[in-house]
Amino acid sequence: MSDQATTQRPTHTPPPTKHQLALMIWLAVFPTLTVINLVVGDWLVTLHPVLRTFILATIAVPIVIYGLMPHLHRLRAILLARLVRN
Repeated sequence: MSDQATTQRPTHTPPPTKHQLALMIWLAVFPTLTVINLVVGDWLVTLHPVLRTFILATIAVPIVIYGLMPHLHRLRAILLARLVRN
């Protein structure tokens, strides 16, 4: 195997610490809930708070888990790789 093939292999990024994961989740959840509230908040205002929370969570959780968290994990890996190189 050549040196070039070895250097092009992706490096393993360790899993995030509890604090990193908490920050990543907050960075995904807060803007998502803010946007959802701005978009559909007027329609949900008359609902019981438990039903309103259920609807918001049902919309927000898939957006956060499947849409935003993979991007935040990739961004974290890129940032860690840059820190290691410098």
